Amino acid sequence: MNKLIFLFSFLMVISLTAQIQTPAPSPSCKLEQKLGLGTVTVEYSRPSVKNRKIFGDVVPFDKMWRTGANAATKITFSDDMIVEGKQLLMGTYALYTVPGEVSWQVIFYKDFAQSGLPKTYDPTKVALTVDVVPELLTTTVESFTIDINDLRPDMASLNLSWENTLVSVKMKTEIDMKVQKSIEKVLAGPTSDDYYRAASYYSDNNKDLNQALVWIQKANAMDAKYWKLRVESLILGKLGRKAEAIEAATKSKTLAAADGNEEYVKMNNEAIAEWSR
Repeated sequence: MNKLIFLFSFLMVISLTAQIQTPAPSPSCKLEQKLGLGTVTVEYSRPSVKNRKIFGDVVPFDKMWRTGANAATKITFSDDMIVEGKQLLMGTYALYTVPGEVSWQVIFYKDFAQSGLPKTYDPTKVALTVDVVPELLTTTVESFTIDINDLRPDMASLNLSWENTLVSVKMKTEIDMKVQKSIEKVLAGPTSDDYYRAASYYSDNNKDLNQALVWIQKANAMDAKYWKLRVESLILGKLGRKAEAIEAATKSKTLAAADGNEEYVKMNNEAIAEWSR
């Protein structure tokens, strides 16, 4: 009988233990960011400082690091990229680094299915290596963080930060050719919105403003909206045609007021005041 009670108690302990769940010491994280016309995805784990000295101690200088914890950090580019001025083809890579006191190596490694560092490092599997100068942070970053920041239409920074160190890797993607092809294809039979988007892109990126004006005027001739008239006024203003810019802005303001959009009313009033000087 005592043996049965002991066995039952033992099985109960095992059952309870199997159900216990605790937080991961280095929780996983997935980051997805649109860049240009594509996407950059990062999958990594986030260890914490926990009152330790990290770089030069927990993470030694001049030795390869998995850039996180647990499995190898993975980064996926849906489009080809220019990383620190060097070409990197679209695809998925393990992101390894070699921290240094004055410079870091950032390595994009083709074999990303790793539990951490590769058992045998193969130089032929290195897609790209770049050197980046680390920056000293004035505040401590407790948990290792990868983010994509400083976003522009065709570029951004891949930032690695932990403890008091920031490593910022510059990335750039080609969009002009793709956008140009898209514009040419769509404008074979464009709608008002197609003309509006094409004109906005040319205006925002300081391309051919005369062509942008042709497109936005076609857009407004087909379907005038206050946001489209606003773009027309801005293009005319850039071309120095202030009287026409004021006329377009006034039309935009009238339509915006009728629609209850006070923000556009305010923006148009400010533009009209500037062009009236």
